[in-house]
Amino acid sequence: MDNDYIKSIHLKDKLLLHPYENLKDRGTYDRHLMLNADGIYLYDENGKKYIDGPGGMWCNNIGHGNKEIAEAVKKQMEKMDYASPFSESTEPAAELASVIADLTPGDLNTVFFTTDGSTANDSALRFVMLYNNIIGRPNKKHIITRDKAYHGSTYLTGSITGKDREKNFFDFEKNFIHHIGNPDPYRRSSEQSEEEFCKEKVSEFENKIIELGPDNVAAFIAEPIMASGGCIVPPENYLKEFWKICKKYDILFIADEVVTAFGRLGHFFSSEKIFGITPDIITTAKGITSGYMPLGALIISDRLMEQVRKESTLLFHGFTYSGHPACCAAALKNIEIMKRDKILDHVKSISPYFMDKLKNLNDIPIVGDVRGMGLMAGIECVIDKESKDPLTLDKAIGSRIDQESLKLGLIIRPLYHICVLSPALIINKNQIDDLVQKLQLSINKAMNQIKDEGLWVKSNNE
Repeated sequence: MDNDYIKSIHLKDKLLLHPYENLKDRGTYDRHLMLNADGIYLYDENGKKYIDGPGGMWCNNIGHGNKEIAEAVKKQMEKMDYASPFSESTEPAAELASVIADLTPGDLNTVFFTTDGSTANDSALRFVMLYNNIIGRPNKKHIITRDKAYHGSTYLTGSITGKDREKNFFDFEKNFIHHIGNPDPYRRSSEQSEEEFCKEKVSEFENKIIELGPDNVAAFIAEPIMASGGCIVPPENYLKEFWKICKKYDILFIADEVVTAFGRLGHFFSSEKIFGITPDIITTAKGITSGYMPLGALIISDRLMEQVRKESTLLFHGFTYSGHPACCAAALKNIEIMKRDKILDHVKSISPYFMDKLKNLNDIPIVGDVRGMGLMAGIECVIDKESKDPLTLDKAIGSRIDQESLKLGLIIRPLYHICVLSPALIINKNQIDDLVQKLQLSINKAMNQIKDEGLWVKSNNE
């Protein structure tokens, strides 16, 4: 491609305000310009090939460059591009709602389409408020969430997000949002067993409900596995015990399956299949279209819908692009491909190999924990394996590893001192070997940099 044209694109890119961009450095950094994609790979303006380690943003589940989805979207847009969801319905939206209802656990059969995961979670919270108002419980409005959780970028979902740094200089709701401790077994006390740690978290949850008053607590929201919080896998039975407590105190359980649905853990939905719970509400997005088109969904149980139908109340909530026909067409084809090509079975069979290979990274002195489930993983770096102290490296090590991995043709998602991976579900063993080898080299190079710069502290005991 013409060099002058590429330069012009880089100049135009400086007009874009990207997500999570450092405002001080805006306009001074040339991002890699990705021009092509195929399978698990992206290709930049120079033709260099990169393994897409994060799978886009946890979303590229069936891989890049799928022409079947492109054709399905094209056909739908040629046939009928758009109709207002406020007054009309469309064939793809109705069909997709039926397909999703067949895939969800229990009686979760009512589907409300949104544009992404943030709007799905925002819609879930607004529905909870509406629900309690309609059934005569106006005081039951408090929401319990967790530290390190990520639920979105709207005002409400930003408020329930538990990642402190993402709240810098923003204002958030504090009156009815409550955060409890995150369930990271790696961060438990050295004297605690994992079972004891789980009991501690369950007790903390129930004590918070009692402190607030059960009549005031409306819902608990949780990702089955915390994704952007560092790929945190909770202790066994953790979610089930929380779900039981919700039932005990008549509190709605919202499962944020924006990341864990549509194959990431080997199932279309993971709440029941893996964690043994049937939520009152499920939210999803990302893998629903494998990132080919923007789409999210809020799925509500029949029990809740029957209760709100007792009153004649309009749902004053919706989006211009709710159930957009082209987006729904992409999702339908995506689900069809997953079923036909047995992609979920592939995830179940290859994910143990994925995790076993990644576990080899534990031999690197700064790798403190390698964790994950299915095809999502987090590699946590620490300055000292004994103390598990991440602070000395916190601001630099993730980005250092990222810079080194890009040189080797691997994209990772650096979360401060954690490297996150969620590759396309079609990844094979040879590609996993290549990914892990590149990541291993990148971590070692970054580690040697901090040694050379005198950032390796004495507590390392070297």
